[in-house]
Amino acid sequence: MSVNLIIAASFFAATLLFIYGLKRMASPVTAPSGIKVAGWGMVLAVAAAFLYAFDVRPEAQSQLGVNIFLALIALGIGVGWAWKSGKTVAMTAMPQMVALYNGMGGGAAAAIAAVELYSGNAQHHGFTVTVLALVGGLIGAVALSGSIVAWAKLDGRLNKTIRFGAQQLINGSLLAIAVLLALYVLSAGYEDIPGFSITLFFLVSLALGVLLTTPIGGADMPVVISLYNAFTGLAVAFEGFVLQNPAMIIAGTVVGSAGTLLTLLMAKAMNRSVKNVIFSNFGVEDDSGEGIEGTMKSVEPSDAAISMYYGSKVIIVPGYGLAVAQAQHKLYEFVKLLQKNGVDVSFAIHPVAGRMPGHMNVLLAEAGVPYDIIHDLEDINEEFAQADAAIVIGANDVVNPAARTNKSSPIYGMPILNVDMAQQAYVVKRGQGKGYSGVENELFYADNTQMVYGDAQKVMVQMIEAVKSLG
Repeated sequence: MSVNLIIAASFFAATLLFIYGLKRMASPVTAPSGIKVAGWGMVLAVAAAFLYAFDVRPEAQSQLGVNIFLALIALGIGVGWAWKSGKTVAMTAMPQMVALYNGMGGGAAAAIAAVELYSGNAQHHGFTVTVLALVGGLIGAVALSGSIVAWAKLDGRLNKTIRFGAQQLINGSLLAIAVLLALYVLSAGYEDIPGFSITLFFLVSLALGVLLTTPIGGADMPVVISLYNAFTGLAVAFEGFVLQNPAMIIAGTVVGSAGTLLTLLMAKAMNRSVKNVIFSNFGVEDDSGEGIEGTMKSVEPSDAAISMYYGSKVIIVPGYGLAVAQAQHKLYEFVKLLQKNGVDVSFAIHPVAGRMPGHMNVLLAEAGVPYDIIHDLEDINEEFAQADAAIVIGANDVVNPAARTNKSSPIYGMPILNVDMAQQAYVVKRGQGKGYSGVENELFYADNTQMVYGDAQKVMVQMIEAVKSLG
C-alpha cells in the first residue's frame, strides 16, 4: 500500500470521526464522548500529516530532519499549553479560552497562507489556489487579531469600548486596501513574488480584525466569539484546498457552517442582525433607564429561601454572576432541598446568557444538574406566569422588561425571559450596577421584585441554612 493511499485513508477516517463527534456534541448527554471522538480524529489527522515525510521531493530531503524536529517542538508546545490551560481554566474564564482557541485556528490558517504565498507554492499551482490562499489568509488574520481583542475584553484587560469618528469608513478602507493588495499579488508572476505586498496584506488584515472588534460592546461577545469561530473554520477550509488536504477541507467546512449557523441563531436570539452587531453601538452606556418608576426593595436571603421553600413552582435563571461566584454547586444543593419538599424547580436558559454560547449549560452540568430540568427560553417562557417565584442569579440584560416595552432602549426587541411575570421575583446581585450592556434593568424596580444583595455563593449558603433550619 502506497504512502499516499495510507494518508488519504487516514484523513478520510479522521473526517468521519470529526463528523460523528460533532453529531454527538448536539446533546449534553453525549457531548463528552463526542469531544473525545473528535479529539481522536485530530490525533489521527496530525499523525497522518507526518507521513508526508516519506514522499518528499529529493531536493528537499536535506531539510527534512530539521523540519520534522521543528514540527515536533511546535506540536509539543501546543499540546502542553492546551493540556495545562484546559485542566486549570476556571469556568468563568472558559469564554476567554474559547476566544483564544478561535484565534489560534485562524492564525494557523493565516500562517499556512503566508508560507504558501512567500514560497511561491500557491502561485505555482495556479490562479485558483492563489485566490484561496489569499482569502483564507485574510479571514484567518481577521479571526486571529479579532479573537485576541475579544479575549482581552472578556478577561478584563481591555475595559474600554473604543470608538472614533469615521471608524466604519476606515474599516472599509482597510478592507479595500487588503483586496487591492491581494489583486496585486495575483497579478505578479511566479518568478516575481512581491514579498513586501504580501507582508502589507497580512498587516492590514490584522489591523482590520482589531478595528472591527474594539467597538463591539461586551453584551455582544457571545455573537462575536461564534462569528470568529465561523471565520476560523472557513479559513481552515480554504487553506485545506491550498494544501490539498481533505481533512482540513471537511473539518473547516463543518466548523465554518456550524459556526455560521450558531452566529445567526445567537443574533436571532437578540433580535438583531449580524451586521447590526458588528456595525452598531450596542454596549454603550445609555441613559434610557433614567426615570424608571419604583424603587429597589431588598430582602434577606433567608426570607427569600423560606418563601420559595413553601411555594409550588420555582424557576431559576442563571447568569454570569453565578459563574463568577462559583456558586453552581451550592445552588444545586438548594434546589435539591426544594425538590425534597415537593417544589417543582426548573432552570431557564437564555441563548446569550453568560459570555459564550452554552456557557450556562456547561456550568450547570458541572454541578450535576439533571438535563431534564434545564429548559431553553422558547420552551419555558410561558411557564413564568404560573411560577410562585423566579430567582435570577447573576443575570441582567436577558431578564430586562425594557426589551419588550422601551423603544428607546438599545436592547429593545431582544427576546427575554419573562421573569417579571412570575408572582414573585428575587434577584441575587452584588450591587446596584447595570448589566454588561450598560442598560438599566426595569425588573429591579418592579413591584413584585426583591433584591437579594451579596455574593451568589454566600447567598446560597445562607439560603441553604435557612431551609435546613426549618427541620
